[in-house]
Amino acid sequence: MPTYDYRCEACGHSFELFQSIKADPVTTCPECREERVRRVIGAGGGFIFKGSGFYITDYARSSDYKEKSKADGGGGGAASNASPAKTEPAKTDGKAASDTGGGGKKAEATAAA
Repeated sequence: MPTYDYRCEACGHSFELFQSIKADPVTTCPECREERVRRVIGAGGGFIFKGSGFYITDYARSSDYKEKSKADGGGGGAASNASPAKTEPAKTDGKAASDTGGGGKKAEATAAA
């Protein structure tokens, strides 16, 4: 059964309720007894896989990893640590790579026509 978050629009009281999915939403505030309670969107709950194939390290990063991530700039992903791609075309025998294979001649003929 899920836990739902509620908030009273009259007094501002927030509370959680463990209810069945089939149960109707609560409308009466337990604090002020006004019927202005609304169900709010909650953050949801986390889940943990249990069994012999799962370990605590599957869910949490080590403090060493977090320290290294901060030192690298906080991005943490492999893509953020990769060097930027070169913008120069590769050279082959003094010609640009785009000129090999006849591709460049078609473009020149089309531009001339």
